[in-house]
Amino acid sequence: MHIGIAGTGKMGTAIAKRLLALGHQVTAWNRTAQRTKPLLDQGASWAASPSALAAAVPIMITMLTDEEALDEVYFGEHGLLAANIEDKLLIDMSTVKPAKQQEVGARVRARGGRYLECPVGGSVIPASEGKLLGFVGGAAQDLERARELLGLLCRRIEHVGELGAGATMKLAINLPLMVYWQTLSEALSLLQPLGLDPARVIEILTETSGGPNMLKTRGPFIAKALSGDAGSPVSVNVATMRKDLRAMLDQAALQNYRLPLTALTLQTFEQAGEAGLDAADCTQLPVWWLHKAGPT
Repeated sequence: MHIGIAGTGKMGTAIAKRLLALGHQVTAWNRTAQRTKPLLDQGASWAASPSALAAAVPIMITMLTDEEALDEVYFGEHGLLAANIEDKLLIDMSTVKPAKQQEVGARVRARGGRYLECPVGGSVIPASEGKLLGFVGGAAQDLERARELLGLLCRRIEHVGELGAGATMKLAINLPLMVYWQTLSEALSLLQPLGLDPARVIEILTETSGGPNMLKTRGPFIAKALSGDAGSPVSVNVATMRKDLRAMLDQAALQNYRLPLTALTLQTFEQAGEAGLDAADCTQLPVWWLHKAGPT
């Protein structure tokens, strides 16, 4: 297959590297061209713009930061839709609001293209191993066309409904995790007087009902952060988490629901952002809480 990748951040790069390793042809575009160099070194081709990417490949994946980036890459002067996309398949894996997926899909279809949303569960390591969870929204016939490609990237593909359904599922899955970061911080504040080694504490939590699956992969990095090591690579920064929390609250409001715990969590994350943590990895949140925000 010849696949286009628009957005070569950590996840986009991991996906592209996997496809290259499996022997597929990849053409990549990114706003910052330098970020595609590791892919070019492994044999990927370079597209000078999203429209050039769309003109070069029959199927493409977009993995973008937010709705503003989605608008620019799809609808900008040199965006994907500036090319002839008749019968081409575009798959977006970004985490955005359901309404945005519906809007993008409608505009792609109006130009004769095919569109699926497939936000994914999992981070860089599962992406590099083809072990993501894919939450697909869109037409069943478009999924059948995309299934071979998605099967290379995802260990499980769930078709959860029409456009917008995938985004809704991703927000719902992320919600307990977002709240957990705050509850973990509060739990650690109770344990502080014991003076236990952070690695031991995280290991205990991981082995009990006090720890979600996230701790199995992120736990060692959290322990390092609690021990004063701020050198772990940024996997998910605080600004992205704040964006997702706002999207969860907005979607719940559209459905006439309140999310009181989520709202309180966002308040804390807003304080973290104001304290300068927006670019920091999520593992720094418990450190900030224990030393700055939590003490009375």
